[in-house]
Amino acid sequence: MTEPLAQRARSTAQPTWRAIALVSLIAAMVLVVDQISKTLVTATLGPSAGGGAFELVPGVLWLLYVENTGAAFGLFQGRNPLLALVALVIVLLLAIWFRAVAAATPWGALALGLQIGGALGNVLDRLRHGFVIDFIDVPFWPTFNLADSAITIGVAILLVVLLRSDAQRASQGERQDRRG
Repeated sequence: MTEPLAQRARSTAQPTWRAIALVSLIAAMVLVVDQISKTLVTATLGPSAGGGAFELVPGVLWLLYVENTGAAFGLFQGRNPLLALVALVIVLLLAIWFRAVAAATPWGALALGLQIGGALGNVLDRLRHGFVIDFIDVPFWPTFNLADSAITIGVAILLVVLLRSDAQRASQGERQDRRG
C-alpha cells in the first residue's frame, strides 16, 4: 500500500534551487501570458471597445469578453473577496506541497507552475477589477481564460505524476517482496 500524501510530503527531500526556479519561471510565464491575453481581449472586445465576439473557428471557437464575478461554472457569483482569499490559500498550499512533488520530477514542477501561475492570474484579476476576465468560448462549456486552462492542464499533469509515482512505488515494493 502506498503511504499517505502527507507522509510523502514530509519524507521527500527539500526542493533544489533549480526546481524552485523552474516552478517560479513557469508560474511567471503563465501569469504574464494570461494578463497580456486579457488586456488584448479587453482592448478589442471589452465594453470600451463596443463588446461583441470574434469567431476564430466557425461554429467551434469564439473570443468573447465576459466579466466573471463567480468561480468555475458560474458558482459563487458576487463573492469576490472570498474567492480571492480561497485562491491565495490554494496557492500557498501548492507552494507547501511543492516539496512533495516538484522536487522529485520536472513534470511535477511543470504541473505546479501551471497551477500557481493560473491561480495568480485569476487572483490578480479579482484584486484589480473585482472579477475575472474570461474570453475563450466553445459550445457546451462555460467561457474560460488561459489561467483556467493552465490550472486544468496542471491538475491533469499532477494526477499523471502522482499515479505514475504510486505505480513505481508499488512496483518497487513488489520487487522487494520477491527478494525478501
